[in-house]
Amino acid sequence: MTEDIPAGLIKGSDDKLRCWWHGNQDDYIIYHDTEWGWPVDDDRRLFEKICLEGFQSGLSWLTILRKRENFRTAFANFDVEKVAKFGEADVERLLQDAGIVRHQGKIRSTINNAARALDLKREFGTLASYFWAFEPGPELRPATIDHEAVKLLGKTETSTKISKDLKKRGWSFVGPTTVYAFMQAMGMVNDHLEGCICREKIEVSRKAFKRPGQ
Repeated sequence: MTEDIPAGLIKGSDDKLRCWWHGNQDDYIIYHDTEWGWPVDDDRRLFEKICLEGFQSGLSWLTILRKRENFRTAFANFDVEKVAKFGEADVERLLQDAGIVRHQGKIRSTINNAARALDLKREFGTLASYFWAFEPGPELRPATIDHEAVKLLGKTETSTKISKDLKKRGWSFVGPTTVYAFMQAMGMVNDHLEGCICREKIEVSRKAFKRPGQ
């Protein structure tokens, strides 16, 4: 008899149900279980996440995940003050770095966005304070998070609002879809599907999480 597994979930070798997208690949499962959706308030990690989501545009996230350590080395561990000081020599260095995605527009965007991130820090104190202020209330979230609901959430009212504000402030490669992926990754929303082993754990973590500025 075939087991009835809800749409969007797959069973791992440990017999636990998880969101489908990790494909039971070990490194992807670790990311799914320990990072994706857990609330983050560390500015370095937030800057890294939004930059890598920008690099992911047009590619698979697994490609970026497997190059992440190379990205960290190439971009000074995503220290905004250091990256904001990168110049043309750094652009040329990065374009020769086979360990990252050698897309000139995305490389220049990361350097530009580091400078813009410093502007945000001066205005809001931390990047975390800026981003978490946009957290959507329950009225803007679907009642249940199932496979069909998540497929419809490529971008949302909130991600569009953040994208427009960031672009107005001079950021680039921060379209609504990229921003929504960032919101998912940083835990501003919990899009682990109903029945996934991580969903309730993250709900508990989100309830205990102290929002910056509150």
